[in-house]
Amino acid sequence: MDAPWKPLTIGNVSVGFPVVQAALSGYSDWAMRRIARIWGAPYTLCEVMLDQFLLSIRHRKRTEHFLYLTDDDHPVGGQLMGAEPEQFAAGASRLVDAGFDVIDINFGCPVKKVLGRCRGGYHLSQPEVALEIVRRTRDTVPPAIPVTVKMRCGIDDSPSSRERFYTILDGAFAAGVAAITVHARTVQQRYVGPSRWEVLAEVKRHAGQRTILGSGDLFSAEDCRRMIEQTGVDGVTVARGAIGNPWIFQQARALFEGQPIPDPPTVHRQRDVIREHFRLAELLYGPQRCGPLMRKFGIKYAALHPQYPSVRQAFVQVRDRHGWQTVLDRWYDEDLPGVSSRFQDETCIDPAE
Repeated sequence: MDAPWKPLTIGNVSVGFPVVQAALSGYSDWAMRRIARIWGAPYTLCEVMLDQFLLSIRHRKRTEHFLYLTDDDHPVGGQLMGAEPEQFAAGASRLVDAGFDVIDINFGCPVKKVLGRCRGGYHLSQPEVALEIVRRTRDTVPPAIPVTVKMRCGIDDSPSSRERFYTILDGAFAAGVAAITVHARTVQQRYVGPSRWEVLAEVKRHAGQRTILGSGDLFSAEDCRRMIEQTGVDGVTVARGAIGNPWIFQQARALFEGQPIPDPPTVHRQRDVIREHFRLAELLYGPQRCGPLMRKFGIKYAALHPQYPSVRQAFVQVRDRHGWQTVLDRWYDEDLPGVSSRFQDETCIDPAE
């Protein structure tokens, strides 16, 4: 970048490096967040949780991973999604009690079943309810804990949708949120077509000194730099581009510091990180559940392997630790050069993004 990057702060939480890991439904558990932090992510968000689920959750082995934190997981954001303002605020309290440093409100999910239950991106159609959720959440959460919002740039491209978007954005800042992340697609767009970064530039100009983070189509270190340069946002949140590719944070740090971007990780480097990710997941879920749950990560890690189609298919077959080790022994034995991540398609969409 022509000028040194500006350190990112979210309220009173000092993040520093302005490239962070987004909330990824079904992915960004403690194990994934830990790997991302090892490779340079300064701040991560947990997978989105429903307010109703948080209010009913008990200390059981099968569900304890949702709220699992360790000292090296901070700062970490807890993302919340729901329909009713009262339950939203109560769910936020549960995240505070669990130890999350930031409470993030999801107004961005474009999944049909979520919209049908008046959650996620649906709230962009009803500013009054959306802002009541923000106000109640901000009033409930202790002042020292920042509240943030994740939203798309509207329900659709109509003038009325644009007006509602800015009503929510301005109203949320007025209610005391510390930062807003904007995914530069509408809810109606889902993931069709490119993310429209020119919209982010417009939003940042409108927001002025208020903190705006950008999201959408960040698959490389260069993408992260270009989004900040072209739009002026204060930071970026990497979602799909971080699944199976924690090295994106290391590469972005090097690029932002004017250093050569490290080469894609070699096959042996990939093997070591995959093995560590599995170990952490096994601690979190136990040996019986870990194998099937990690299969989706193996498929994403395979994108960096020079023999991707075969390695991907091998991970598809994994059922347990033995199967996992078999894939590593068969396909990660020879230390070949890695390749740049191929994942820029619908196969790794974050349903909460």
